[in-house]
Amino acid sequence: MKIKLVENNKEMQDALNIRKKVFVAEQGVSIDAEIDEFEDTSKHIILYHDQFPAGVGRFRTYKDGFAKVERVAILKEYRKHGYGNQIMSFINNAAKTEGYIGTVLNGQSHARTFYEKLGYEIEGEEFLEENIPHYRMKLIFT
Repeated sequence: MKIKLVENNKEMQDALNIRKKVFVAEQGVSIDAEIDEFEDTSKHIILYHDQFPAGVGRFRTYKDGFAKVERVAILKEYRKHGYGNQIMSFINNAAKTEGYIGTVLNGQSHARTFYEKLGYEIEGEEFLEENIPHYRMKLIFT
């Protein structure tokens, strides 16, 4: 397993292909919503399993000293290996190193417990984003 910041076009294509498989093909998100205006200003993370692209995530500057975590996805065949934890740990460590006070995210409701185990707390009521139930969640670094 190897996890890293995306540094070249091949890695970015690998990351986008994972997102298209998970969010567009599996979950029915439109490609126009999935590929957004924050692609160029976000820091993208990719996880490889035996040199095969397996998981992704990204973060970007948000507001009030926070980074926003987005597009965290693991290909179906690589789920239940702890890769989601590894991606989130990598993102949060990178954000902390860059001086952010914490991270926020809009987590899909089915992943609520996953994020809570990482220390995230729910802020507000459940809402729909791309017709998928989500919670806004926040983690403040200590």
